[in-house]
Amino acid sequence: MLYSELHCSEAIHKAVEQMGFAEMTEIQEKTIPVMLAGRDVIAKAPTGTGKTCAFGIPVAEQIDPAQKVPQAVILAPTRELAQQIAEELTALTAFMPGVAVACVYGGANMEKQARRLAEGCQIVVATPGRLMDHYKHHSIDLSHVTQIVLDEADEMLDMGFAEDLEAIFAALPEKRQTALFSATLPPKIAKIAENHLHDAFHILIPK
Repeated sequence: MLYSELHCSEAIHKAVEQMGFAEMTEIQEKTIPVMLAGRDVIAKAPTGTGKTCAFGIPVAEQIDPAQKVPQAVILAPTRELAQQIAEELTALTAFMPGVAVACVYGGANMEKQARRLAEGCQIVVATPGRLMDHYKHHSIDLSHVTQIVLDEADEMLDMGFAEDLEAIFAALPEKRQTALFSATLPPKIAKIAENHLHDAFHILIPK
């Protein structure tokens, strides 16, 4: 399916064109319409299949630019992946005036990140531990979040973020859209899905 056939805003069409994308990958074709319809998603997909656009487009489409508060949280296991996702989301929202993306991760200056969050942003890309640090220091308000995405969820659990993930879910509003992307679906991922996803649509992308 071509991006030109996708029912989405002009801003997304322009951004995708500027990014040089014409045809959707399988994960994008299967995920975008489902997430745009508001469904929770659990997707098993290998790295490098275009997952960021798959969740990034629906996330961006549902942001209210008038509200300068975090409305979407994207969690990633590493600083590198968080930065990569933030860059792509910044490109996707290039034609959405007033929509801002912030990226927070461990190993960087907390105060600088807190100042960035205080400036106002709707999409926050974060590593779980650092997001919880900011939450505990009251430098981020999660009460307006309507969407959460876990990218490389299996890697996050392997790195010992299970406790942080549970704390993050507990801090979020119950009424929200949740999407979980993982290269593998071990029992501990199934448990997260069972506890935190509602009537999730399953997507399986072969290697």
